[in-house]
Amino acid sequence: MSLDAASKEILERAKADGVRFVNLQFTDILGSIKSVAIPVERLADVLDKGIWFDGSSILGFVRICESDMILRPDPATYAVTPWTPAERKSARFLCDVHTPDGEPFEGDPRSILKKTLAEASKLGYVYNCGPEVEFYLFKKEEGKITTSPHDVGGYFDYSPRDMASNVRKDIVIALEQMGLTAEMSHHECGPGQHEIDIRYADALTAADNAITLKYTIKAIAQRHDLYASFMPKPLYKQAGSGMHVHQSLFDKKGKNLFYDAKDKYKFSKLAYHFLAGQLEHAKALAAVVAPTVNSYKRLVSGYEAPVYICWAQINRSALIRIPRYSPGREQATRLELRCPDPSCNPYIAFAAMLKAGMDGVKRELTPPKPVEEDVYELDESRRAELKIDMLPFSIKRAVEELKKDKIVQEALGKHTLEKFVEAKLAEFDDYRMQITPWEIDKYLEAL
Repeated sequence: MSLDAASKEILERAKADGVRFVNLQFTDILGSIKSVAIPVERLADVLDKGIWFDGSSILGFVRICESDMILRPDPATYAVTPWTPAERKSARFLCDVHTPDGEPFEGDPRSILKKTLAEASKLGYVYNCGPEVEFYLFKKEEGKITTSPHDVGGYFDYSPRDMASNVRKDIVIALEQMGLTAEMSHHECGPGQHEIDIRYADALTAADNAITLKYTIKAIAQRHDLYASFMPKPLYKQAGSGMHVHQSLFDKKGKNLFYDAKDKYKFSKLAYHFLAGQLEHAKALAAVVAPTVNSYKRLVSGYEAPVYICWAQINRSALIRIPRYSPGREQATRLELRCPDPSCNPYIAFAAMLKAGMDGVKRELTPPKPVEEDVYELDESRRAELKIDMLPFSIKRAVEELKKDKIVQEALGKHTLEKFVEAKLAEFDDYRMQITPWEIDKYLEAL
């Protein structure tokens, strides 16, 4: 056995931390966390050679005749899960999925993002992201999940209306113990709705952190006998949960390439090209960053969720927003894409977002003029005058746009594209055949 220095250091840390079990985690194409547990005594061998698993049982991976796959833990993602008791103390790794030949598996979401980042790196760019994750905390009754919010608080409310302030603090503490820094946590607009933001980082780290954040939120909520849901629109006539993503390109020396002191918005030509690329591919991007039937119950007018394809600085109804520049904070110059939601797989979402932005950079696209008016209030003729298009209004329409967009398709790769489209169309077909309580109330007696 020949372990590298990083792996040897991890073994020493696991011993010092008193770890008894190790969870090896990865995601399927839809972002669901998968895990296999091993006793810590096997860790050295797994760090050296990886561990076999059956890929045919994972959504979007391989057929049963091609089932053998290998998980390779990334030593940089080692973290002790602080809520496990001492007698079962556990750590986790995020893993890359490889084929039996030792090559990265083309359908592994983490490898998809790594490939796209490598393409940008060849051009001299480092892609950074900062996701803002929103979620609801719901009560349980006799152990069953309900849709009753845990509190009646509103935006930025504090105790006593925000009864979950201690839950959020426990989440932040757990994240810190796992090596993550939470920039901010607060109550959101909806009853029982919250947001936790984690520190801006390179896109791979940011995606790893988003997975860790969701995993930790659910675990801590469970300890408080609550259920945390990342469903984009769980409550009728209440705010939906988004995952706005702040983005920028840096050079390899750590300089923010989106900043230009001479521009009105302090935005560079590169930044405008990147922005224009994401606007051009927004309809296809929607399928990847807002990937569920329920996502399109959130993407409606009136709840600050974007519907119209435009950009602005102050206007929060725009698809892309440019946060205001503050003197001395040049490194923070960025754009914010507002249509993603936390049901997406962050690895695939960030890969598609980067690919769309880089297409704008390569083609030197120019965005339309910003729209600082409230787009929700504009009539159809005014929107037509401003040439403001709309996002798809269903996952079916979004998938149709994806099937026409070669750039976003390239981000996913042929294998994942086929599996993703198949899964999403099956989801939509299942949804459209359901008979909902609304239909019974509306039509049963009336017709």
